Amino acid sequence: MDKGQIHIYTGNGKGKTTAALGISLRAVCAGKKVFFGQFIKGMDYSELKAVDYLPKFEIHQFGRDCFIYNKPTEEDILAAKEGLKICGEILKNKDYDMVVLDELNVALYYKLFSVEEVIKVLENRADNIEVIITGRYAPQQLVDMADLVTEMKEIKHYYKKGISARKGIES
Repeated sequence: MDKGQIHIYTGNGKGKTTAALGISLRAVCAGKKVFFGQFIKGMDYSELKAVDYLPKFEIHQFGRDCFIYNKPTEEDILAAKEGLKICGEILKNKDYDMVVLDELNVALYYKLFSVEEVIKVLENRADNIEVIITGRYAPQQLVDMADLVTEMKEIKHYYKKGISARKGIES
């Protein structure tokens, strides 16, 4: 890739992380190396097994548990800040062709770190790295900085029928 672009997948509809996983799969199948950092998430999601199937795919979680129904703890904040630091270092070197910052927007919404810190990390990245940012509540400063922004809009969702998260589909 010549110059890496910044993508944002945001909105209240399902599919933001799924889209990021899809573009990651496409990149790996094209011979590219992908780092997938998950903010907030610390649960056992099926995509964590992707490293067993995709040799150029690496995934790390920078969350402890899903706190979005409660307030984040100091440990949640520290985990997110450490994740941003790690991702910042990864973005500086040229070891990866694509870096996904999954649920970064939600981490910003909960003030686990500041948008200014994220912008600094993005500005200091190596030119070749494609960056994918996901999560609801994308702040306007990141939308303005991004090269591509897609909003997932919920029209209808089976959760409203009482169908909970299913392994391999939502988790």
